[in-house]
Amino acid sequence: MSPTPADPEAWNAYLAEGNAKQARKRVAADVLVRDPLGRVLLVNPTYKPGWDLPGGMAEANEPPEEAVRRELREELGRDIGLLGLLVVDWVAPHGPWDDQIAFVFDGGTLRDDDALRPHDQELSEARFVPLETARELVSERMRRRLDAAVRALEDGRPMYLHDGTTDW
Repeated sequence: MSPTPADPEAWNAYLAEGNAKQARKRVAADVLVRDPLGRVLLVNPTYKPGWDLPGGMAEANEPPEEAVRRELREELGRDIGLLGLLVVDWVAPHGPWDDQIAFVFDGGTLRDDDALRPHDQELSEARFVPLETARELVSERMRRRLDAAVRALEDGRPMYLHDGTTDW
């Protein structure tokens, strides 16, 4: 017989046991930021090859939108408001990594990019580039996510991707 909420201590122990068996997902949160010319903000991480959208991995129990805000403060010294969700992408296990959920948020247009420079050792560079250049600089996985984010902006609604595609 399973415990019931009538016995809070037993009920919480029962729920904790179930929680311990549940899958844990890694969460990534990035942001699409443009300048007044429509160029896309990219960052060049020092810990992996290639360019990326600004953002990073969420910490334990951190909401994705807070993770991307934190990453932007840590890496670029900027507080950038988020205008909404553009993409959710379930990423299949790859290499040594388990699956993850990746979010891309709309960071709107940044008008003052004078102070846009790395503030920690995780980035070597940050700059605005034309969309086509951005597509060439990022990984294939990020390119699919970037393309979906741009489509979501145009369509006015978020997109769900399954490992970078809508073919699910």
